[in-house]
Amino acid sequence: MSSKPFVWGVATSSFQIEGAVHIGGRGESIWDRFCRTPEKVKNSDNGDIACDHFHRYKEDIALMKSLGVQAYRFSVAWPRIFPTGKEEVPNGSGLQFYSNLVDALLEAGIEPWLTLYHWDMPQPLQDDGGWCNRGILTHFRRYTRVLADALGDRVKNWITINEPWVICHLGYATGEHAPGISDWPSALQAAHHVLLAHGVAVQEIRQSVPDAKVGITLNLCPSEPASPSDADADANRHFDGFFNRWYLDPVFGRGYPEDMIEDYVSADKLPATKPSWVQDGDLDIIAIQSDFLGINYYSRAVIRSETIPEEENLPPTVIADGPRTDFDWEVHAPSLHRLLHRLTDEYQAESIIVTENGASYATAPDENGTINDEERVYYFKTHTEACVSARHEGVPLDGYFAWSLMDNFEWAEGYSQRFGLVWVDFETLHRTPKDSAYWYRDWIQSDPLKPSD
Repeated sequence: MSSKPFVWGVATSSFQIEGAVHIGGRGESIWDRFCRTPEKVKNSDNGDIACDHFHRYKEDIALMKSLGVQAYRFSVAWPRIFPTGKEEVPNGSGLQFYSNLVDALLEAGIEPWLTLYHWDMPQPLQDDGGWCNRGILTHFRRYTRVLADALGDRVKNWITINEPWVICHLGYATGEHAPGISDWPSALQAAHHVLLAHGVAVQEIRQSVPDAKVGITLNLCPSEPASPSDADADANRHFDGFFNRWYLDPVFGRGYPEDMIEDYVSADKLPATKPSWVQDGDLDIIAIQSDFLGINYYSRAVIRSETIPEEENLPPTVIADGPRTDFDWEVHAPSLHRLLHRLTDEYQAESIIVTENGASYATAPDENGTINDEERVYYFKTHTEACVSARHEGVPLDGYFAWSLMDNFEWAEGYSQRFGLVWVDFETLHRTPKDSAYWYRDWIQSDPLKPSD
């Protein structure tokens, strides 16, 4: 078992909880614009108020402390620091907010884990092409340096980018997320620049904070073919390459997977020759040595080919038939356990942090104000047990962050999906811990990773 200390935490992101979008000089983000684009976000919801964490952060930190949380993963709103993304001098009011937040966390005995980018790019940078414009790296470098210089004396754990797959596939290939572009070649170009931004940020943070621990967070989805057919096997290979390996391989120094390059070229999503936006030395920057790999895991995928030849039309032998969350995601903790071992065995990850793991259920307060969200308790119980087992088996797993501290703005789903350990009444903004919050408190207090007798 790893000898490194293990941290139990909770996670949030800036746009999902902060609100105060017009306060303190904050600029417009791509999600502010996306929320105001008709038919993009359920019920036309937006993040203008969200959970009002900007004004209530002390209350939220006190809540975390009462639950025994050891660490808090939060993200910084880029347009709070640089309203247009292009300024030479940062917005002092925005920096002060995060400095106050960090001080309050440390005073409460909670370790801050800072994420630089959790999707809220300043809109003017998107107007210039966003992640498809290599020039964004200059702005991201400046943004990183300013935060590292301002907070690095107190923040020692840094995550560069959250979920490149979501940023690029949902934001640039399908248009389901901000900035709402539907163009596959643009998505692959954006993905390259997002991964480069990770490497650039690691360099900047280490210059300013030599004792920092820095990593990237990838959302990963273990998959398996629905049947033994060759068609299902090939479909599963492609899914794994598109969802997982396209990001894992370059981060671990392997470059982009050759089989996926061939697939993308044949589908006219990549040119037959090296794209102009890939420059010499880029892959070395992307593969810069990190201190940990952050992973976000929610569910697995069972892959069924859409083009199974008639003679191979076997009935599925693997079926996604576990309990389902309100997002219709299968609850399948064994796949998290399998993923952790794959990262250890196949990629030789030296330190892994589960930076998000959780489930959406709408369980509301009963007549007594109690929120008996037993389905979420089951989800967390099975998944944290999978983590403990993996660590005992030699996986270098060094932390777990529950998603999320509280119900919040769930992107294109608006406020219709609730992932929180804490219920938020979006009319009054009153916070009520759910039974799952008390379960997580007791789990942490039980010291589940202590050596067995």
